[in-house]
Amino acid sequence: MKNIINGWNKLGLVGQIIIGLLIGIAVAVWIPVPFAFFGIFGSLFVGALKAIAPLMVFVLVMSAVAQHQSGQKTNMKTVIALYAISTMAAGACAVIASFLFPTTLQLVESTEELTPPEGILEVLQNVLFNIVDNPISAIMNANFLGVLAWSLLLGIAFRMAGDNTKAFLSDAADAVTKCVRWVIRFAPLGIMGLVYSSITTSGLDTLLGYAHLIVVLVATMLVVAFVVNPLIVFVATHQNPYPLVWKCIRVSGLTAFFTRSSAANIPVNLELCEDLGLNKDTYPISIPLGATINMAGAAVTIAVMSLAACYTEGVSVDIGSAILLIFLAAVSAAGASGVAGGSLLLIPLACSLFGLPADIAMQVVGVGFIVGVIQDSCETALNSSTDALLTATAELRDARKRGEKLELNI
Repeated sequence: MKNIINGWNKLGLVGQIIIGLLIGIAVAVWIPVPFAFFGIFGSLFVGALKAIAPLMVFVLVMSAVAQHQSGQKTNMKTVIALYAISTMAAGACAVIASFLFPTTLQLVESTEELTPPEGILEVLQNVLFNIVDNPISAIMNANFLGVLAWSLLLGIAFRMAGDNTKAFLSDAADAVTKCVRWVIRFAPLGIMGLVYSSITTSGLDTLLGYAHLIVVLVATMLVVAFVVNPLIVFVATHQNPYPLVWKCIRVSGLTAFFTRSSAANIPVNLELCEDLGLNKDTYPISIPLGATINMAGAAVTIAVMSLAACYTEGVSVDIGSAILLIFLAAVSAAGASGVAGGSLLLIPLACSLFGLPADIAMQVVGVGFIVGVIQDSCETALNSSTDALLTATAELRDARKRGEKLELNI
């Protein structure tokens, strides 16, 4: 038994997750009925991560800001700039892919009772109201904009506190982080349950009718992950980007793919940044911020689905409208966390740019829920892994600008 435990530990978390993934697929395909309880493991795992993530972000950010001394340098300006560039570039890739491989849809009536935003002002308004949400409510409802805003304010206020108070905040941050690590150790079991639930609930046959759409969405996200993002990293750092890109995708993207929740993956990204050896004054802020506004995958989904609706209805799209869609998709994606339903509910907003009626747009949203088993998984993996990637890139860039060489633990 001891040898088995030692062998399991030597596999590492990624190896353990792959084994859990294979078991989940095998059971779901061949013998699903006797193992229906597997789905509970996935729900418990995601539920635990979602429960601890808001509290962890609140405590970590507050502690990091409180401990910050005047003269200490962070690179948040660089991080935010990279987030904006990445999201915009992803939207551009989605538009180009849709032009090269136009997609038409078999529209279906949406069975969801959904209320999409009526305009970009409503999206921005939702974001602003989320920022000033009651802090307790923000933590309870996983409103990370509110959590981030209040933790920043309290952290600034605690800068004037005594050393004992700051030491308590630091100990609290360490304790919450340790709890998160305990939860993450159950990732192989949780992902086994999530894969089992996805296959047994949605099936594989349902997705075949939308194979072209799925291929365009997934291929575009892969291009962003393995071509566009590495190009951004190379331009910023003048280093080979792929070791860092691969580690972020392997550690962060893999977990996010199966949990399908940027919020649930925040603890994974924070641990990844710590493992890389990044600045502890930056990543406790940049990671939850990225989970809120850095939405390259969402920009891809909004642009591809909107243009698919245009092709289905025979609406011609000129270059000017396509460029406007890139900006609209990027801004909408950044506000997706402020809208119930995420990126899918922002599709009607983009469709309105081309004069498509609301009923057609909502049918496209219905298609989005059908392909969401794959689309949402890939979107979340791209979004979440990019958060860690660009946080590390910002630190490498600033070190290069100072004439220093920063060695990451890759």
